[in-house]
Amino acid sequence: MITTEKESHYSNIDEMSLHEILININKEDKTIANAVEKVIPQIEKLAELIIEKINLGGRLFYIGSGTSGRLGIIDAAECPPTFGVEDTVIGLIAGGEHA
Repeated sequence: MITTEKESHYSNIDEMSLHEILININKEDKTIANAVEKVIPQIEKLAELIIEKINLGGRLFYIGSGTSGRLGIIDAAECPPTFGVEDTVIGLIAGGEHA
């Protein structure tokens, strides 16, 4: 999956007004719900598999780098107090504790 690539219609972003930038951010944000809607069956299937494995004693690992790694660490840290799953959800980030 490509998550970052240069969009030619934003090649002049440095010349856009603040208003134009905000309009474009909002326009792009609107595409997220449609993209998620298209893959709900796959997301559901994956969630069911994760639940099944956790119920059998498995664990869920978030593995990432940069911002995605930090978000995984944050979500994993919130799972024990929220769901009572002390060692079930683990966050790993590239660079280890120093990242």
